[in-house]
Amino acid sequence: MDNEIIGAIKARLESAKNIVIASHVRPDGDAIGSLLGIGLALQNAGKSVQMVLVDGVSSSFRHLAGSELIVKEPKGAHDTFITVDCADFKRVGKFFESFGQPDINIDHHKTNEKFGKLNLIEAEEVATSAILTNYLPIWGYEITKPIASALLTGIITDTLGFRTSNTTPEALRQCAVLMETGADMPDLYMRSLVTKSFVAARYWGAGLSSMEQKDGIVWGTLTLVDRKKTGYGGNDDADLINMISAIDGNKVGMIFVEQSDSNVKISWRALEKGIDVSKVAKHFNGGGHAAAAGADIPGTLSDIQPLVLKTTRELLGL
Repeated sequence: MDNEIIGAIKARLESAKNIVIASHVRPDGDAIGSLLGIGLALQNAGKSVQMVLVDGVSSSFRHLAGSELIVKEPKGAHDTFITVDCADFKRVGKFFESFGQPDINIDHHKTNEKFGKLNLIEAEEVATSAILTNYLPIWGYEITKPIASALLTGIITDTLGFRTSNTTPEALRQCAVLMETGADMPDLYMRSLVTKSFVAARYWGAGLSSMEQKDGIVWGTLTLVDRKKTGYGGNDDADLINMISAIDGNKVGMIFVEQSDSNVKISWRALEKGIDVSKVAKHFNGGGHAAAAGADIPGTLSDIQPLVLKTTRELLGL
């Protein structure tokens, strides 16, 4: 804990009146959970708050109270700009390029570039939602049931249901605190990680049928054709990486998702302790943690996939 930073953030939040909070493009559960966690807390304290995700909220997380308040772009003036769960400022989205330096940057990615005026980066925490679980009360903000549900969702999803190698006793204690506040762990777990729509299940089928494994890596591929054929409306992998990561006998799990903007979205998961996939993601201008990382790489799937597989093997010694 950096007491100077904690105190400075508390003072900055106290003086803030009109706040914009944003997280990264293609938001996951921790992006949404941490955004709602701090956003609702500040709203409850009487602040004017705009919570922003340029890609909106996926259907998997619309059950969270307050998710209907999240907008795709802010309007009007603001005096405080906060980013959460975003290792690289570019990942907040092009809309924010004119916003200038964020006043507060809260994140748990070890690759965070500390682009804020005040940077609270705790890479040992399993999720940005975990950081907020610790500090919202210290900053004087009550964790209500809706806030607890959002934060617990962030922890559940970023640990893949407590399956990542960085899951700690402290993370489970944080979950206990949130459950004692009223968050329904079994329901949130099912909604976040288990329940899938029929369309998403068909999309999974396309990805699972594409799976390959070699040299300790297991990977799947999702193309634009797969998305169109199955009717899946998202631009992500529908969390297929979680299933691929459960395939036995491998050291790294990967998913390649072809994008309509001539990019390929790639996710890595370390399946053994001691493997740090974040350094591979960083090589491709992405980010993440030792256990889980991602990157968006410009180019065609046919060109990018062999290059990324080759580089992954080389950098990880596979």
